[in-house]
Amino acid sequence: MSATFDLNERPDYDDLLQTIADYTLNYRIKNKEAWNTARNCLMDTLGCGLLALRFPECTKHLGPIVEGTVVPHGSRVPGTSFRLDPVKAAWDIGCIIRWLDYNDTWLAAEWGHPSDNLGGILAVADHLSQKKVAEGKEPLTMKSVLEAMILAHEIQGVLALENSFNRVGLDHVVLVKVASTAVTAKLMGANREQLLSALSHAWVDGQALRTYRHAPNAGSRKSWAAGDATSRAVRLADIAMRGEMGIPGVLTAPQWGFYDVLFSKTNRDQELKPEGKRQFSLPQEFGSYVMENILFKISFPAEFHAQTAAEAAVTLHPQVKDRLDEIDRIVITTHESAIRIISKQGKLANAADRDHCLQYMAAVPLIFGSLTAEHYEDSFHEANPIIDRIREKMEVVEDEKYTREYLEEDKRSIANAIQVFFKDGSSTDNVSVEYPIGHRRRRKDGIPLLEDKFHNNLATRFPGQRCERIFQVCKNQKALEGTPVHEFVELFVI
Repeated sequence: MSATFDLNERPDYDDLLQTIADYTLNYRIKNKEAWNTARNCLMDTLGCGLLALRFPECTKHLGPIVEGTVVPHGSRVPGTSFRLDPVKAAWDIGCIIRWLDYNDTWLAAEWGHPSDNLGGILAVADHLSQKKVAEGKEPLTMKSVLEAMILAHEIQGVLALENSFNRVGLDHVVLVKVASTAVTAKLMGANREQLLSALSHAWVDGQALRTYRHAPNAGSRKSWAAGDATSRAVRLADIAMRGEMGIPGVLTAPQWGFYDVLFSKTNRDQELKPEGKRQFSLPQEFGSYVMENILFKISFPAEFHAQTAAEAAVTLHPQVKDRLDEIDRIVITTHESAIRIISKQGKLANAADRDHCLQYMAAVPLIFGSLTAEHYEDSFHEANPIIDRIREKMEVVEDEKYTREYLEEDKRSIANAIQVFFKDGSSTDNVSVEYPIGHRRRRKDGIPLLEDKFHNNLATRFPGQRCERIFQVCKNQKALEGTPVHEFVELFVI
């Protein structure tokens, strides 16, 4: 009778982990556009966090776990007076960045918001910079922060190009955890073995389900899930730096690895490998492609698949604002991902539900001519029942061209079109917007507006002179890169 046993030969680290580790430790960023875009991304991301501090549902989560905790060289949370350990600071910074769904976006087979990684990056860099100065060493500079942002964007974004985690029910913040783990471990001084260990723990960790992003369970966890992921990354990087062993076969181990346990569900966007197992696809080498092509949310705090719909609705507002009671139907033409992720009918339960509803994000600007974070709040919704009446008149249809060009590398469009039909048989033009103002194709027009957005967000938290000082540092690439991290963060302390 033959015995059954596991062959206990410890493997080398999975190839993907080695690829990520080698890229993180060795890649040198030479593209000027990547550095410049990272600077703009830093401004925009911090501004989004400052704006979120106006909302009590966000700020209730912030601060130390134990009130009164004092942390030597503690990381600061921009826009507050909190000084926290890097793990909790990463959680708080990540939370405020993502709360209003207003920071950058990456769309592919998987989507997400790579600037979510700034939570872990800034928390770790601020703490380390203060500590180095206290020890008589040279502080970290903001160039290290920008570098970490570019690397994290690339890791998250390239992994998202052809690997659809949402189709197997996993939330995209798994990629935030992995990317943040890699770059925060590097900031901490990890060698290759330590970085590989940290990455393996990021993959073996329990991964978040997407339940909280979809009807009928959509809720505010989606606003702090990325903060949770980037915070967990800092913790895992710290564990690895203390010498914790890694899990080399975390992805490929038969039965127990990530692929078999969490990536084996039917995945339309991922073909089976010859051996019959689903594995991640890397269609291109890691570089700085993602940062160069990142999508900024400039005009609207709205889920990105609806950005062009909101823009089209604003265009149509003058034609429909005085004829709302005459509307017979409204046709929204969109791409498949928007239909799958944010097309909803029926009652919307909360602000987080509304800012992920295509119909709501089109109805508000059609009626009012704008779309702001306040428009999602319960008080606004309850005071304006016409929003739901307009939603009920909407039909959402797919355009296969929009769906195809959404995924094409040389286009990456996020197209929506809206046409309003009235009871008397007349109609508006069919207004189509293929590329939002935050797209790389519209950088010339978009960056001045992005800077205006940053100015406005600064003004929600700081007096005029402080706002101008911060803006001038952020505007100057060379000056920003040379600024010590702890001095930069000090500018944002209340």
